Amino acid sequence: MFTGLVEEKGRLIKKIPSGLGFNFTFSAKKVLTDIEIGSSISVNGCCLTVVSLKSGSFSVDAIEETLKKTNLGLLGEGDEVNLERPLKTDERLGGHFVLGHVDTTGIITSVEELTNSHFVRISFPDEFGRYLIYVGSVAIDGVSMTVAELRKNEFGVGIIPHTWQETIFSNKKAGDKVNLEFDVLGKYVERIMSSGKENP
Repeated sequence: MFTGLVEEKGRLIKKIPSGLGFNFTFSAKKVLTDIEIGSSISVNGCCLTVVSLKSGSFSVDAIEETLKKTNLGLLGEGDEVNLERPLKTDERLGGHFVLGHVDTTGIITSVEELTNSHFVRISFPDEFGRYLIYVGSVAIDGVSMTVAELRKNEFGVGIIPHTWQETIFSNKKAGDKVNLEFDVLGKYVERIMSSGKENP
């Protein structure tokens, strides 16, 4: 369980094929302070398991199923990623509940620079539109964001300077693929409602 508040940007320093997946090694500082082998960590919003630790870096495995649903397979050595450790129960929840289970990927359609912020629009597959609401929550590459604009298969978010600088949003451009995780509350409501119809 994560909050969608990115703790730091890491960098991919090694990408090794492993079957139809990859073993990734990322450089990091802050997120290494209290993790161990077997710990979960969010990489661009995808919950992965730490399989190796060294001074200044950690490694994870991304299997074929993970690569199908995320943008991790597109990463190249030197690319930056968003990193977040799991939520502690004694800490404030500043974002929203993010599971690290990416639903699908979206495509950035535009990046607009405003006077003191940026506005990013993202297209997504039509079938996921039911999980988005105006001013609702969505995780983009692991960053908790508020939907500021919503169309049939495109939504927009406003990004404050702090978020722009402290995450990989500042590297993004139109055409880039991003990981999307929709609010889990909507998924549970949908499941409950559909179960009621199936079992009158």
